[in-house]
Amino acid sequence: MDRKMANRKLIRLSQLKSKLPAENLEEIDWVTFGVIVKKITPQSANNGRTFSIWRLNDLRDLNQCVSLFLFGDVHKEHWKTDQGTV
Repeated sequence: MDRKMANRKLIRLSQLKSKLPAENLEEIDWVTFGVIVKKITPQSANNGRTFSIWRLNDLRDLNQCVSLFLFGDVHKEHWKTDQGTV
């Protein structure tokens, strides 16, 4: 893990909202980790394509969740991922 994290900044999901206005995250190499705490049944977009929505949390602050929308190939590959997966 140390090798994979070399030269990268860890930003916890619960800190993401406060970091967005303070730092230019597009210019740094950063990573975050999250647990799927809720999955919403796959939905159909107006164009007929199916997508998924996951709610992610870092288990530090259960009130701070991030919604992740999965479209296209990412949806097709990962929509069956179990709730509770990191």
